[in-house]
Amino acid sequence: MASPATARKVAAEKRNLTRVNKQVARKHQGAFDGVNIPVAVAALLLVVYGCFIIWTASLSIEEASFPRQLLGVAIGTGLAIAAWNFDYRAFANWSHMLLVLDFILIFAPFIPGLSYEGGGMTGWIRFPIIGLTFQPVELVKLVTVLYMASVTAEYNGEITSLRDYLRLCAVLGVIFLGILIQGDLGSGIVVFVAGAVVIAMGGPKREWVLATLALLVGFIALFFALNSITTAYFDFPLISQYRLDRLLVFLNPEGATSEEGYNLLQSLIAVGSGGFFGRGIGAATASQSGAGFLPEAHTDFVFALLCEQLGFVGALLLLVLYLMLIFGAIHVAGRCESVFGRLVAAGIVGMWTFQIFENIGMCIGLMPITGIPLPFISFGSSSMMVQLLVVGVVQSIWRHRSKAA
Repeated sequence: MASPATARKVAAEKRNLTRVNKQVARKHQGAFDGVNIPVAVAALLLVVYGCFIIWTASLSIEEASFPRQLLGVAIGTGLAIAAWNFDYRAFANWSHMLLVLDFILIFAPFIPGLSYEGGGMTGWIRFPIIGLTFQPVELVKLVTVLYMASVTAEYNGEITSLRDYLRLCAVLGVIFLGILIQGDLGSGIVVFVAGAVVIAMGGPKREWVLATLALLVGFIALFFALNSITTAYFDFPLISQYRLDRLLVFLNPEGATSEEGYNLLQSLIAVGSGGFFGRGIGAATASQSGAGFLPEAHTDFVFALLCEQLGFVGALLLLVLYLMLIFGAIHVAGRCESVFGRLVAAGIVGMWTFQIFENIGMCIGLMPITGIPLPFISFGSSSMMVQLLVVGVVQSIWRHRSKAA
């Protein structure tokens, strides 16, 4: 048996060897090995593109404050750098704290002194003294992904118990219902989809997932059937006619006479009038968006604004950048050795993909109007800050993709 002095000497030599190996590895990694270039470049170009679009909107839309958008970019950039330098794996051990934070953020708009009404709903908070406003549900999207990934990663990629699977689904359902209390169905769906992607990638049996999807479809159909009955016979709708029109107007926009039908028709006109190269910057007074015919042209319907000004070419460029961002994040997930990291990246991909598909889809009449912002493009400092923070988290996953990193 080796003496204690010999054992200490051997341990010290091993530490020195490990340190040398790490130094050699860092030397051969290159300066940009800690940054995923496709994600970074796509995010940078999307931010620049989005700022350009908001600047053009500010020329004719008073609410589209370009300085405020730049403030969101500046704060978001700082958050992204901080997240990149932070080891995201620490969140894997903070599941309880993340869940508590989730519900604090969800119900913060109901706290007296913080509550602030914006966009027709009480889903905002205003910070005392400084007067800045923030939409907490934007941060809920990321926190929920981190939480669901932390608890799902405990099963190490294989959920073998139906009870555990149902428990994960139930927690996600409670978070979704909490967001619905605010009246923000669009953000609630984004959170639900992102969390569902994390659970699905966590290794449950395929038949469980298919059964869950079937139950969701059946529940939605039952809800609308009950709403028709309670409205017709008891004059007590389960969902207001305003929200129902907003959800279903895309099925028949030409025949809709509601305000939501008007919004969609104006969006379709704006998209179609852009043609191949667009109407150009400066034609705002004669355009759908600039003349005020298209409501929320700088937020919900910013894609229609982009198409009207830059046409098919501008829309194609946007989609290329989104594809670069999403496939870059998928590559990050595929190269990550940590189950937790893969699940976080998968949830972020699900969140980005759904938001992009839903926002563009509602502008061209393929999806319900739910008020979901277009990532990096729609006006809103809250959304911009969180989206850049998400990019920082993806870069942190890439930087620590090796278990030894």
